Amino acid sequence: MKALTALWLVLRGIAHLAAGWWTIRTRFPRMTQAEREARVQRWARDFLTLWRIDLEVRGQPPAHGPLLLVANHISWLDILVLHAAGFCRFVAKSDVRRWPVIGMLATGAGTLYIQRESRRDALRVVHHMRDALLRGEVVAVFPEGTTSDGTVLLPFHANLIQAAVSAHAPALPVALQFIDGRTGRPSLAPIYIGDQTLVGSIWRTLTTPGTRAVVSYGQPQPPEGRERRAWAAELRAAVAALRGP
Repeated sequence: MKALTALWLVLRGIAHLAAGWWTIRTRFPRMTQAEREARVQRWARDFLTLWRIDLEVRGQPPAHGPLLLVANHISWLDILVLHAAGFCRFVAKSDVRRWPVIGMLATGAGTLYIQRESRRDALRVVHHMRDALLRGEVVAVFPEGTTSDGTVLLPFHANLIQAAVSAHAPALPVALQFIDGRTGRPSLAPIYIGDQTLVGSIWRTLTTPGTRAVVSYGQPQPPEGRERRAWAAELRAAVAALRGP
């Protein structure tokens, strides 16, 4: 029964992706930026509802920028969850651009892509992030650089934090968690690490009902007098505190 339900959810998810693709291709060109942001947020919320993932938002999502969101990274779901809580522009690995349909959706939502193994490309992306912050946008990064199983917090790389330093923009720590609604303990269903495949992670998520995504927003940290490495460490500590014991 779980497999049949998951298969039905996959089909509904494909239809929802197709609807998002059609909206970006046909309606986005005629929308204002505010209308696009609202549509992306609603589409992401509907996707989570469709796939039976509850959303819990703790704290206050930012209404406007300039602001750098700094979050831990667990799953392919993280971008959907953060979009559902409040629109922002993401910095994502370049592989996402090549994902069927999803890549086009991410690009349409304003995602900036980075080749994480390339220092030169990181500098390019930092410049684009700085420009977005100077325009008053909300930009989100995952400074761990990769996903974890959600039970640990990896070191935060400081290179992308430089964008907030250069733009003189505040940074906001954000903690992501996936909780098993039946036990109240962390859920490992949505994790996407190591040699796991995207398809396997999606299937595990869809066959594990009762998952709750929790987004916890901290307090903005001002940019005055910041050095990126020390700031990255301070933001990591703030994210850890938001996650709780």
